[in-house]
Parts: sequence; structure tokens; C-alpha cells
Amino acid sequence: MRSVGVDLAAEPAGTAVATLDWSGAGAVVTDLVLPADDPAVLAAVLAADKAGIDCPLGWPAPFVAFVTAHEQGHVPVPADLAGRDWRRVLALRGTDLAVHAATGLYPLSVAADRIGHTAMRCAGLLSALAAHGRPVDRTGAGVVVEVYPAGSLRRWGLPHRGYKGTANAATRADLLARLRAAAPWLDLGRYAEVCARVDHALDAVLAALTARAVWLGAATAPDPVQAPAAGTEGWIALPTGALAELAGTASPA
Repeated sequence: MRSVGVDLAAEPAGTAVATLDWSGAGAVVTDLVLPADDPAVLAAVLAADKAGIDCPLGWPAPFVAFVTAHEQGHVPVPADLAGRDWRRVLALRGTDLAVHAATGLYPLSVAADRIGHTAMRCAGLLSALAAHGRPVDRTGAGVVVEVYPAGSLRRWGLPHRGYKGTANAATRADLLARLRAAAPWLDLGRYAEVCARVDHALDAVLAALTARAVWLGAATAPDPVQAPAAGTEGWIALPTGALAELAGTASPA
């Protein structure tokens, strides 16, 4: 089985793509591309059994309706909501609220944060995947699933804050050491150094590990009530089992 993780940014310079090949002995990082342009991302995802992308796959449905209404000059303001509460409804997707309920963490708002620039690039990549015959199900049922490395780390009982950027190199090195201790079957090979040096590379590996969890059926999925919104907004899959359970020769659920 091959899982791919994409730590997507608005531009190639901040984008990393990790490829993990799995066997009975565990996983080997066979490729790690940084920086990664669109062709590099597409090539990796097209060759994957499951690919995790750290980027929103859609926008909140209420936000889309709000923008449409604003274009027409008729913005509805609910009588029972005002100010911050109303903006929160527009800014957060159903999956963002589900992640907060499960982990206490809020993912960045695709409607009200700079990650919207990255989501625009992601939308183009998803369209290109479909053009290559790999249609995307934003609930995560297809080849691509939306992931959130901080949330995955939290679920695996590993440090999930303060490891990004050059100023936090020591924290990142400690996190990587803890990850390798918890997953001795994970062979980073010649990419260990770049994972310690560059947070994008480490997040790409974490995204690929989460994609493996989804492939095994060991991750959250939208319930029947959540599924309609997830189909347009996207759904962040969080691991439901221990990191150790990803190794072995298990088949997809």
C-alpha cells in the first residue's frame, strides 16, 4: 500500500509531499519533495492508494451563501445572531466544529484566514485530479482526504504545538524523536534530516500517516447528518486508533 501526505501551501516553496510505502515490516519514506509544484503534487497523489492533504477542501456552506447574497446586494442577518456569533457561523465548517469537539483545537478558517489562498490552489489541484480520472469525494471517501497534522498528533498523544518555524528547531527535533520512538517501524531513511529541519516535511509525513489510518478505516468519517455538508465543505479525518496500529499487513476496512 502507498500513502501520500501533502503539506500544501499557496506556493510551491512552502509545499512538501511525502510518499510512504507500506509492508508487513512497517513504512518507508521513499520520496519527499520540497518545494513541490502542482505537477509534483499531482504525480504523487495519482500514484497513491490514499493521499492526505493538509488544506481545506471546501468552504463553509453558510459563507458561500453569504458571498452569493452579498454579490446580489441582499445580505441576510439572522435576528437571533449578531456580531461574533454570526461571523463564527460563516467562518467555520461543520468539520472544524467536529475537530474542536474531539480535540479542543480549531483548524484555521478557510473563510477568514490566509489559508484561503492555499484552498484556492487546492481547488485547482482537485479539478486536475478529476481531469486525470481520479474524481474527488470531499468527505474523504475517494483517493484524497483532508487531514490536520496537529489534530492527528493530539489523537496520538504526541506534542502538537510550538514545533513550526526555524526558531522552534529544538521542539521539532524532540517531536520527531518522540514520533520515531512511538513508531519504530517508520523508516525515514535519508529524509530524517529534512524532517527535523523543515516543519513542512514533517507535516507531510504526518499527513501520509493519517492517510494510512483512513485507508485502514481507523479514522473519523462524517455521520449521515454530517455527510451532506461534508460533501461540499470537506471533512477532516482524525485517527481513531493508536499510532502503532498503522503498521502491519492489515487490509483496508
